Amino acid sequence: MVRVPTLFFDIGGVLLTNGWDTPARKCAAEVFELDFQEFQTRHEMLKTAFETGRLSLDEYLRKAVFSHPRRFTPDDFKAFMFAQSKALGETLDWVRELARTQSCRLYTLNNESRELHEHRVEMFGLDEIFRGFLVSCYLGQAKPDEGIYENALGIAACHPEDAIFIDDRGLNVEPALALGFKAVQFKGLDSLQSFLKECGLGV
Repeated sequence: MVRVPTLFFDIGGVLLTNGWDTPARKCAAEVFELDFQEFQTRHEMLKTAFETGRLSLDEYLRKAVFSHPRRFTPDDFKAFMFAQSKALGETLDWVRELARTQSCRLYTLNNESRELHEHRVEMFGLDEIFRGFLVSCYLGQAKPDEGIYENALGIAACHPEDAIFIDDRGLNVEPALALGFKAVQFKGLDSLQSFLKECGLGV
């Protein structure tokens, strides 16, 4: 039986812009006239629960933003959050073409809150590319916890030696390497294509 490589892609910073990172939150603070330091402090306290599915977007906003009366609505703020997601360079289109070749199996392995993740899947047609979404909000674990990588292998029924992981953060790459994945820190499409060729994938 021929074993097919399985690629696990981070989304934010590789295929799309980060869903809700510090620059996006700073921009939100300016647009909505928030005290950024207070907002940031509240975000940091809520982040883990938000990204591992224990806190809904409505609950996050109630605690992070709407602890005081505001001149805007939660729906206004959600629309701003969702609008921060954009395709990053040409990588998404290239991965879409890679999926059509059926030369490998494609999954995501990413940290994201449920509502932002589901918006991004629908907005960018990610369900047309990936067999499954191994996301912190569904698994209750987040990178760089080794457990999420182990669960990814199990869910995808993949041997570590057949697994290739792509992430823009070196800290997230390290556990994958320790578990026997081939893994690379994403720095651009050209270098990713070169890495995958070195892994024996015809790209």
